[in-house]
Amino acid sequence: MKHYDFDEIIERHGTNCVKFDRLKEEFGDERLVPLWVADMDFRTPDFIVEAIKKRCEHEIFGYTFASDTYYDCIIDWVRYKHNWEIRKEWISYIPGIVKGIALAIQCFTRKGDKVIIQPPVYHPFRIVPEKLGREVVYNPLKLEDGVYRMDFEQLESVIDDKCKALILCNPHNPGGIVWDKESLTRLAEICSACGILVISDEIHSEMAYPQYKHYPFASVSEAAASCSLTFMAPSKTFNIAGIVTSYAVIPDSRIREEFYSFLDAGEFGDGTIFAYTATIAAYTYGAEWLQQMRTYVMENVRFVDEFIRRNIPGIKVYQPQASFLVWLDCRGLGLGQEQLVRLFKEKAGLALNDGSMFGPGGEGYMRLNVGCPRTVLDGAMSALQKAVNEMDKNAN
Repeated sequence: MKHYDFDEIIERHGTNCVKFDRLKEEFGDERLVPLWVADMDFRTPDFIVEAIKKRCEHEIFGYTFASDTYYDCIIDWVRYKHNWEIRKEWISYIPGIVKGIALAIQCFTRKGDKVIIQPPVYHPFRIVPEKLGREVVYNPLKLEDGVYRMDFEQLESVIDDKCKALILCNPHNPGGIVWDKESLTRLAEICSACGILVISDEIHSEMAYPQYKHYPFASVSEAAASCSLTFMAPSKTFNIAGIVTSYAVIPDSRIREEFYSFLDAGEFGDGTIFAYTATIAAYTYGAEWLQQMRTYVMENVRFVDEFIRRNIPGIKVYQPQASFLVWLDCRGLGLGQEQLVRLFKEKAGLALNDGSMFGPGGEGYMRLNVGCPRTVLDGAMSALQKAVNEMDKNAN
């Protein structure tokens, strides 16, 4: 068994890398430690790199199509990871999950229709519908006894005839919640009965921690399968976001025919040579790498949690159940949001995502990306501790 090195520091500056090379543009300071945008600083697995190199050796990159091997590797991987039996005709490449959401909204809704989201949640869920002229309706998550839950009573109260779609984050970003089967089944009952299409973003599904089981939304019931599109990708898991390897899985024939016809009209369902190549390599050879990477990330989460518990009692870690994103509850520091952001950026020298960008319920929070070598996290946590201590000292 090969041992993969996740402690390796890899220089990413100067590679047109959003996470590093847009620090100046996004935060006003290129010297910050980047712990924000959701990709990892780990080397892309060797079996993916080698597959791409081998394809490059052919030296012709003409028009391509999805092979049976491509479909089979997705079918086998989804069965292996999620115990969900899917079929070739259910699957289509899509040019990115956010783009897929935009395409689904354009396909199934009209300007003025309402789209429901569950904040605090990944900010494009709000931005995309709004830019397309749809009205965004909030069904905020409830924080009960320190645990996020869906608020079904509130959901039923906001639904009207103009509500046409709900965008689900499964697992949830930024909370890292692996939704249980009961919650997803209840959501499906409500949406199916009300004629609401569920667009399920499941890009973090492969990174559910071993003690939690991810349920693809469409797999939990016939009602869920009949009212949904599921979007998946190996991109977060195998750190290949720049290759764009997303795909849709749609069990319902009516939804599938309408959406895939829409994709076909603009050739949005046609992938690239490297998308197909990378997906096949990831899903054929990636199980061991994923296990090692996930273990490393879980240890990073544990490290951050223990450090903060010992040294920064004003902050609490909302324990993720999936992914490399950690939701930090900073309300105990007693700062306004602008002050909180300044503390992380100007005093600690860290670039995190401002919790308020995720909508209602995000105030007082920051999102931390722990998909990096532990030495980077160690330095970041020490800088944060120093900044908080200096703030407390000045306050006294």
